[in-house]
Amino acid sequence: MFKSPFSFEGRIRRLEYGLSVLAYVVGGNLISFLINAGEEYIVVEIILYLPMLWFIFAQGAKRCHDVGSSGWFQIIPFYSLYMLFGEGVKGQNKYGKDPKELERESSPDVLDDDLV
Repeated sequence: MFKSPFSFEGRIRRLEYGLSVLAYVVGGNLISFLINAGEEYIVVEIILYLPMLWFIFAQGAKRCHDVGSSGWFQIIPFYSLYMLFGEGVKGQNKYGKDPKELERESSPDVLDDDLV
């Protein structure tokens, strides 16, 4: 999970996208709280906020890829709700392999015979 979070290529599952949105909201609120909206620190706030914007747009593009659409679809109002709750395309699509299949390939299977 969270492999190359600033890249716009590939696909991610709903869980990773949901955690990304949560991290974005918490991070944005934390930055606003720490800076406390002082006008003299607005440049610092922008500098801290730009990597977070890159992160959330990259994760959104990868989630769009998982549901079979272009990353530009994330700027459509309320499309993020579909990205949070919609099923991804099963199997490989033009954006890459299914992240569920990749997860199954990377995790070793535990056989019931090994527990006896």
